[in-house]
Amino acid sequence: MRTSLLSIIALLISTSIFAQIKVPEIKGKEVSISDDVIFHQLDEHTWVGSGHVMAGESLYLLEGNDRALLIDCGTKIANLDKVVAAITKKPVMLVATHVHPDHVGSASCFPEIYINPADTVNIPSFLANFKGAVKYLKDGEIIDLGGRKVEVLFTPAHTPGATTYIDKSAGYGFSGDSFGSGNLLLTGTFKQLIATCEKTSAFMEKNAIKFFYPGHFFGKNLETKQRIYDLILLSKDVLSGKVKGQENPGEVLGLNLIVSQYGVRINYNERALYNK
Repeated sequence: MRTSLLSIIALLISTSIFAQIKVPEIKGKEVSISDDVIFHQLDEHTWVGSGHVMAGESLYLLEGNDRALLIDCGTKIANLDKVVAAITKKPVMLVATHVHPDHVGSASCFPEIYINPADTVNIPSFLANFKGAVKYLKDGEIIDLGGRKVEVLFTPAHTPGATTYIDKSAGYGFSGDSFGSGNLLLTGTFKQLIATCEKTSAFMEKNAIKFFYPGHFFGKNLETKQRIYDLILLSKDVLSGKVKGQENPGEVLGLNLIVSQYGVRINYNERALYNK
């Protein structure tokens, strides 16, 4: 990895589209606001929190009859456990879409975190100071919140352990950075990305999933089946040589090349071309 963690944070701060914490593009009632995060209500039992440190990082709170699920926990949110407790009185289970610092940075507010075991390679860098228990999920696992079930879908490519959480009854899910929020950082390979997109598209089609809320949600950048299909098209174009990568002036995580087509953008390096 060419770029240090501090450099990554500095770059993402400098390129954040947030001028301030408030996100007027997100529809829904403001239910909580602090110096570090603002929560909007998405529906009766679902909320999105918007941080303002690393490109408007998003965290999602889902409530069932018995407990709640917090998907990601932002970069640096003071007393996040208390912020969440003011929204729901249910006990909270913390899960991560992946273990980059803008998604697990406030994990210390909670006694345990659940992740895809494939992301354990990143724990020394991004969960090094977490004193709680790190527990592992299984692909296809069902998290039962009581009257509301969330299915775990492993969607690697952004990181080895990138994971999407899907509420089939509601017809939507939460994909973190698996599909890029419009600007994918591909640390895996194009072959892996194609496989993930095909797996996800099939799941969405079979279960009538309309969209995913992304890891950096600004109100108009939902992950749709069309966007996932466009990622497949662009990936195949790169592998066939039809589209050539250009030098990436905003290089981060050693991703020195970039391609943009079909309304999607992928940052990658030469290793992404390997047939693995």
